[in-house]
Amino acid sequence: MEAFKILPVLKKKLAFLSGGKDRRSGLILTIPLCTEQTSMEELSATLDYLLSIPSEKCKARGFTVIVDGRKSQWNIVKTVVLMLQNVIPAEVSLVCVVKPDEFWDKKVTHFCFWKEKDRLGFEVILVSANKLTRYIEPCQLTDEFGGSLLYDHLDWLNKRLVFEKFTKESTSLLDELIVINENEKGSQFSNGLTLDFCPKCCFSPLITGHELLSELQQRRFNGSEGGGGGGTAWSPMDDELLAQPQVMKLLDSLREQYTKYQEVCRQRSKRSQLEEIQTKVMQVVNWLEGPGTEQLRTQWGIGDSIRASQALQQKHEEIESQHSEWFAVYVELNQQIAALLSAGDEEDLMELKGLQQQLSDVCYRQASQLEFRQNILQSAHEFHMTAQDLSQQLDGLLGMLCADVAPTDGAAIQQTLKHLEEKLKSVEGALQSLREKGQVLLDQMSTQTSFSYGKDVSIENKENIDHIHSVMEDMQLRKQRCEDMVDVRRLKMLQMVQLFKCEEDASQAVEWLGELLDALLKTHIRLGDDSQETKVLLEKHKKFVDVAQSTYDYGRQLLQATVVLCQSLRCTTRSSGDTLPRLNRVWKQFTVTSDERQHRLEMASAFHTAAEKILRESPELAELMVDVEAYEEVETVGKGLLDRLTVPVIFPDGSEQFFGSPGDMASSAESIRERMKLVEEKRFLQEEAEQRLDEEALEAGPRES
Repeated sequence: MEAFKILPVLKKKLAFLSGGKDRRSGLILTIPLCTEQTSMEELSATLDYLLSIPSEKCKARGFTVIVDGRKSQWNIVKTVVLMLQNVIPAEVSLVCVVKPDEFWDKKVTHFCFWKEKDRLGFEVILVSANKLTRYIEPCQLTDEFGGSLLYDHLDWLNKRLVFEKFTKESTSLLDELIVINENEKGSQFSNGLTLDFCPKCCFSPLITGHELLSELQQRRFNGSEGGGGGGTAWSPMDDELLAQPQVMKLLDSLREQYTKYQEVCRQRSKRSQLEEIQTKVMQVVNWLEGPGTEQLRTQWGIGDSIRASQALQQKHEEIESQHSEWFAVYVELNQQIAALLSAGDEEDLMELKGLQQQLSDVCYRQASQLEFRQNILQSAHEFHMTAQDLSQQLDGLLGMLCADVAPTDGAAIQQTLKHLEEKLKSVEGALQSLREKGQVLLDQMSTQTSFSYGKDVSIENKENIDHIHSVMEDMQLRKQRCEDMVDVRRLKMLQMVQLFKCEEDASQAVEWLGELLDALLKTHIRLGDDSQETKVLLEKHKKFVDVAQSTYDYGRQLLQATVVLCQSLRCTTRSSGDTLPRLNRVWKQFTVTSDERQHRLEMASAFHTAAEKILRESPELAELMVDVEAYEEVETVGKGLLDRLTVPVIFPDGSEQFFGSPGDMASSAESIRERMKLVEEKRFLQEEAEQRLDEEALEAGPRES
């Protein structure tokens, strides 16, 4: 029975094999009855089809039938159970009738299945859905009975249709292949067949079978056959339901017969290819040993210039182009011979190897001659190119040495000197390259090459060899003259570089000193929050002034060196004339600013020292009282320091500059005022204490009298 013949009935899912098994490893057959009237004929047809699927070994273990009567009437359930006696009495081991929550009418009890066990041939039990797990493991039950086994009826039905279609098509195809392979290796199909030909020009069963087998193996190895949560519904198509073994057996048979058929076609094609290859091999060999060899015999010159070598290369390219067409035929033939050797018969091996060896010997010999000639021409072209490039470099270097170069600054002189050194180095490299390329060319021309038939041909290259030596000697003499001129120019330019370097460094010293002045005015603005911090700032200020002094002295030394170099070169500088005044001007501004900074820090130190002396005294006046002069000193120094913060630094040229921003000065002033306020509060407390002591003294006087 085939599924497509009763497809409408199977789609109704009147019964199904979920793939679950009972505790005896018997398959579970489920009959889900519904509220509608169930056709017993359709149910019988469904059961007949389902029971035709499992193997005999599987059937021998017996079935557990679940009759779901929760949505059906008792008389239908009874009819179905009795029908099982006629359809599958021998295979049924247990029938579990799932009763609804509200039990059927009392008349049900009049029919006791257990009393009919001997007549029915199997045991029937009535059980509720939640107690079904007493007889069957939950992992073997589908979700409608509270189990975890996944089952998709439509997916299973589709797989059965694919399986049956594959079985039918593959069996038919297998019969045709057997007939073809047994008919004298397919000799009657010798006209127009290719290696990929197949009967009916279709091997869809192979594709379908592989896809089906892959699906079955994937579902099996995913561990879903035990009802696990594989994520997809599992169809009962495992080994016990015959699907996978049958698919594998049919696929193996198809592959075996198709392999035999391909071998028949391959042998026939190989015989035809062998005859064609023999003809083509002789065509290639005859041309290479005839016209191809004659073309190379007449080409031996190397030219005496770039243009001449290019003309010879163009001629050689034309010869190579003609050879390339035959070499392409050789490559194709060699591939064909290799393919036949890998799958050839013993009687064809010697003939194929002989053809391959003859073809390879001729082609490799001719290719080596072409390569030797190409290498000679390439070396000659490179030699002429290098000689021309070296000549142009020597002309350019000589032009630079003859020109009177007057750079405007040290960077320009260094760039010119660097360019001159690079030119000379490039010339040296080009001359060395010319020697190497000339030697390579000489070595190549001094060798002998062997043409076809083993004949050695000596080549007379005396004129070309003399020309190569002459070119290299001439370039060596020109390079030596340029080197002598470069030495003289280098000495003078190095002195000019040193001169401009001193001038640039002196200008840099002025810039550094200006940066130090700018840093002193903008960042050196703190006066310290106490005497200790102020002392630290004073030490840092002294070190900062020492750095500025070193920068100033360095600039003056550079300017003195500039004067000496100018006298040596008999020239005047372009930048040192205004560098010295700039250096002195910045130094004077820095000196005025640093003195002002020093004075402010000293005032801040005196202020904090006096204030801290007062604030350290006990506020309860248990010890000596603070002298009034100390308070006045704090007030005087603090006011003087506040006034100083508002005064700008006046440079010798009359210009003014403030320390930091107004906000910075306001912050410093606020800190001083806070400390003055603390001192004033201390003074007020002391005055109150003194007044209290005076009053106590006055009160004590009358009591004593």
